[in-house]
Parts: sequence; structure tokens; C-alpha cells
Amino acid sequence: MPASAALHSTGSRTVTLSAPTIRCGGCVAAIERALVSRPDVDRARANLTLRRISVTPSPAAADLSGILAALDRIGHPTTPIDAADLFVEAGDRTGQALLRAVAVAGFGAMNVMLLSVAVWSGATGATRDSFHLISGLIAVPIVAYAGRFFFVSAWRALRRGGVNMDVPIALAIALATTLSLYETARGGDQVFFDAAVTLTFFLLIGRWLDHRMRDRARSAMTGLARLAVREAVEVAPSGATRAVTVDAIVAGMVLRIAPGERIPVDVRILAGASDLDRSLVTGESRPVSVGAGCEVEAGALNLTGPVDAVALRPVSDSFLAQMMAMLATAEEGRGRYVRIADRAARLYAPLIHLLALATFIGWMAVTGDWQVAAFVAISVLIVTCPCALALAVPVAHVVAAGRLMADGILMKDGSALERLAHIDRVAWDKTGTLTTGEPTIRAWPDMDAASRRAVTSLAARSAHPAARAIARRLVAPAMMSADVPMDVVERPGFGVEGVIAGQRARLGRAVWVGEIAADMATGDGPAFAFDGGAMLRFALDEDLRDGAADAVATLAGMNLAGEILSGDAAPAVERVRRLLGLGGAQSGMKPADKIARLDDLRAQGIRVLMVGDGLNDTAALAAAHVSMAPATASDAGRAAADLVFLRDDLRAVPQAVGLARRTGRIVRQNFGLAILYNSIAVPLAVAGLVTPLIAAIAMSASSVAVVANSLRLNRRRAPIAAPGAVLCEVPA
Repeated sequence: MPASAALHSTGSRTVTLSAPTIRCGGCVAAIERALVSRPDVDRARANLTLRRISVTPSPAAADLSGILAALDRIGHPTTPIDAADLFVEAGDRTGQALLRAVAVAGFGAMNVMLLSVAVWSGATGATRDSFHLISGLIAVPIVAYAGRFFFVSAWRALRRGGVNMDVPIALAIALATTLSLYETARGGDQVFFDAAVTLTFFLLIGRWLDHRMRDRARSAMTGLARLAVREAVEVAPSGATRAVTVDAIVAGMVLRIAPGERIPVDVRILAGASDLDRSLVTGESRPVSVGAGCEVEAGALNLTGPVDAVALRPVSDSFLAQMMAMLATAEEGRGRYVRIADRAARLYAPLIHLLALATFIGWMAVTGDWQVAAFVAISVLIVTCPCALALAVPVAHVVAAGRLMADGILMKDGSALERLAHIDRVAWDKTGTLTTGEPTIRAWPDMDAASRRAVTSLAARSAHPAARAIARRLVAPAMMSADVPMDVVERPGFGVEGVIAGQRARLGRAVWVGEIAADMATGDGPAFAFDGGAMLRFALDEDLRDGAADAVATLAGMNLAGEILSGDAAPAVERVRRLLGLGGAQSGMKPADKIARLDDLRAQGIRVLMVGDGLNDTAALAAAHVSMAPATASDAGRAAADLVFLRDDLRAVPQAVGLARRTGRIVRQNFGLAILYNSIAVPLAVAGLVTPLIAAIAMSASSVAVVANSLRLNRRRAPIAAPGAVLCEVPA
């Protein structure tokens, strides 16, 4: 993709670059320092696991050429890619190359070790020298080929005047090989080609295991990539069909999806009926029946029948693309732990070389043998690699993001996990969050036939949820055909009025209806009256959202108190509070009131999780310590929330909190493992008690241990969330 095209292909101006040379926390720090210092860059974040860079150029930037050139100068050549395209990472060419290098190094190590056994058995003179020479002829090409991963990465870092974690490894391998060549040339007996080749072999095994385990850590992301469709079938107005690439699909295009194919973009079914596998959204494999009028997300699998559907939005804005984008940001949040790891990894490489130099000088001073001193210094260079420290946070966050996605929860900001793990209280919106948002009739008033027809006519012509609830109980074809109202006007915030059979009638807020009614009826809920007639009241209820009671109880078991912050009337709010057993509730709150409450709690040192869905909750969601919203929330609410749960079940909230706390424990354990390893290994290496071979095994094992510990987050606990409600299902 050309640099200029990459910049102008998205309205957000955020460009994703593939950077396969990112290897460690030092690479991440170097890239971000180089980019944020440029005047043509507003924001830059490097992703260690995906090896990507997200760059937001400044409005004055004409193209990406300057940014790409700057990255190339620091040893990280990049290519612009589609942010929603994970096939770039799905191809495992690096893993295959590493595996070939492991095989070559293993073959070389076995042969060199056989020759070394002969030397160790007592070979002397010309025989020993011949074995050394043959070992060198085998070892040098093996080290050059198999060790190129370390040498190339180290050279790139040194060329730009910096260091990374591969510099000490490359230096150790090169020193071991060079010293052995020197000893062979002068006929000495201190030759360790076996150590150089075997060291390369074990380092490559560690790198390959690290690569494979990182692949497992991001398996949720690459799994999403495999759901993406590359081509679709367009249906022309004439009925003719043709194949189009998914990038060419625009809103309004009619597509035909055959059984066995995945939905390419978000669509609305126009014709046909089928069963769909929507496990991507609900996490449940139960097929969902759909027909005309149903909206379906990209990535769903069509199981039984062909359907024609109209595209609702391009692939870049599809549900699947949004999920990929959210997962890809899992590492980009800069929480406290991430900042600690980045700072430590950035300082570590220079300290390694200083420590190795000091070790060499110290052993030279004590023994006077430069070969022994070099041997110990090589061990120090290898054993102190800070890979485990650099991986402590990002791998845990990536695994946690994949676990959340599998449970129907999308994380939009990597730092949200850390914030969620430290909350002290949960604040709930009521309507649409704790409740379904769809009112039901609790008490039905006595009505004569004329009033029933009038209420039916007015309710059917209003979009208000309360009017829809009334209409569902009353609408019948015979009634709709009689007494059609005239001059119908819906007054926002008040209700709907019209003239029916020559009489003015109103349905809506009691105070407004009371302006024309003969009296003011007691009770709650919307009211109806003819001009000068008696007022009728419709008492409403709201059903609790699935899992609301379980969610509140589970959070209480986690020592997290809850309260309701609602703009609804006090009686309705109090009823829900009593049903759920929440400790507090505030009603009649405007958006500013909710923010003021959150600010007051923050001033008391209380960190609040805000859960809401409405447009009026947007500001509170943004102001809270951390926030969650259901997928049914308003667009603004979903945009403001840190996490979005796709299932129509509030048990997703304690599930996310529980995983966040587990992730925090895993991150602390990873730090502990890295610190414990270095506390033991470094003193032993400096004391000369660790050979380069043992150092290579220990260093690789520490990285693998950190990644393996993070993968424990994939263990499924007892399920909390129930099956999600379907967005659209038609009777079989």
C-alpha cells in the first residue's frame, strides 16, 4: 500500500504499520521515542505481540514517507497494512524459518559434540588439532546461518547507535566462536566450538518456543482473521450475479450468501431464511433462525439456506473489524505495570554490557587468564537477557483480551484491565442496563370501547417505549381500521395527541394529559384522557435484564458495593434497588449529576466502575475510573466505554472483573518470576558457576515460563455468563 494511500484511506488518519523487526521492550521504546518526537506525528504506539505500530499523523502530514524513513533509519523497516487484516500475522514464515534454523543448529551441535568427545577422551597433538579444525569447519557456517536471527537484529540496533536484547546474545555467540577460531589457529587446547553451536541451538529453541507461545497468546486475533471473507457475490438489479472483493462492498449493495459461507459484512436480510451460527457474538453454538428484516453481523456462518441481504456498512466498519481493532489495542494502554516493564527493559541492555565488562575485568584481575574471564563474561551476557521482564505485561494482556473476547466481552483499551482490577464500587444505570429498557404494563385500567380504540390508535402512532408497550397489548386489525385519528402530533417529552371521532385525546405524561382531563387520577405511569373526560393511568414495570441479580450478588461477594445512578423517577428506581438488594440508589439524576457523584466518590479515594447504556450515560462512562456498556447501548455509550459486552446478560460484568483481578495476579507473578530468575542467575554467572550453555537454557526457560504462566488465563473457570439473547430470531 503506498504511503499516501495509506494515509488517506481512513477518515480517522490512524495508520497501522507492520514492523516484523520488533523483538523486545527496547524496540518498542525506541520506536515510540523516535516517532513521538517528530512534528508530523500526533500519537504512536508499538505492539510487541502483533509487531505492529499504530501511528496518528498530524493534520499537516502530507504522507507517510518521512515516518517510514525515520523507522527505517532506526532499524525497523515497516509496511502500511489494513488494521483489520490479521492475515499478515497469520502467516507463520518466521516460525518456519526458526524451526529450520533449530534443525540445522541441532545437526551441527550433534556432530561437533561427537568430535569434542574424542578430544575430551584424551586426543592430543595433531589428532586434537585436526578435530578442532573439523569442528570449526562445521561450526562457523552453522553459527552464521542459524544465528542470523540474533546477528541481524543486533546489527540493526548497533547501526542506529542503540542496543536491544539481541546484542548481548549475538556478542556472546560471536565471542565464543572467535575465541575458538583463535585457539584453533594457534594450536591451543581451550576450544569450545561445541559450546558456541550448542549455545546457538538452545537459544533458537527458546526463541522458537517463545514465538509459538506468542502465537497461542494471540490465537483469538488470528482466529478472527480466519473468519474474514475475501470475496462475496453481488446481486445486480437485473438479477445477475458477480464476484466482488470484500473491500469493494459498499452500503446498499445486495449480496447473496450461500449455505456454508460466512457473512462478509454487516447485513440486513432481504429475502430467504436460514439458520446461522452466531457463536462469534453469543459464544453459544445453538443455531439462530433468521429471515427477512433480521440484521446479522459479519463473521456469522450461514448454515442451511441461501439468503439475499443488503450491506449496511463497508467491511472496515463491520462488527468483525471492530472486534479485531479492539483486540489489537490490548497492549497499547500504558498502565502502571506496562510503564515499569518498559522502563526496566530500556535500561537493562546498557546495564548488561557494563556488568559483563566489569565481570571480565574482575576475573582478569583475579586469575590473569583472559580466556577464563571471557568465558565468564559470555555467560553473564547470555543469562541476563531481560526477555522475561519485557514479556511480563503484554503477553498477559493479550491472553486476557482473547479470553474476554471468547466470553463475549471486548476490551477497547489495554489499561482498562489494570483499572478494572482495582475498582472499589460499581455504579449502575437503571433503564436499559439493570432492566431491559422495554416497559411492560403492570396494571390495566378499566376502559370503555371508545377509550380502548382511541388509546390503540394513538399508541400505535408513537415511537415512545411506553406507547409501544401499550400498543402491544391493544393493537388489533379491527381496531386499527376504526376511528383513525386526525391531526396526530407527537410532542417530545410529553406524549402524543390527536382528534378521534371529533374529540381531542392525549396519551402521555400525566401532567400534560391533565391539562385537558376533567380530573387528575392517582397512580404512576402514562395517562390518557379525552378532552373533558376522565383520566386513565397505565402503571408500568420493567423486566430485569438477564443475570442482573446474579451479577449484583457475585460482585457483592467480591466486596464490591453497588448503587444505582438513574434519571428515572424515584418509585421505579427504588423498586429495582429493592429487587436487587443494592445498597444505594439516586433518582432524577441528569448527566451532570452523575458526573458530580463520580467526582465525589473519586475525592473519597473510591474507584468506580460505571455500567450504563444510554446517551445520557456517555459523560459518566467517560468520567468513571473504568466503564462497561452492553452492545445494545447507544453508539456514543459504546464509544465512551472501556469494555463492551456482547451478550444480553449482566453476568459479564463480574466475569470481566474476575478476569481483570486474575490478570493482575498473573502480571505480578510474571514480574516475580523475572526478578527471581535474575536474582539467582546473575550472581551465579558472575561467580563463574554458570557455563554459556547452561545460561542459554536458563534464559530461554525464563521467557517460556513467563509466557506459559500468562497462558493460564485461558483456563476456563466455572461459567458465569448465560447464553446471550439473539438479536433477531424467527419461528421455525
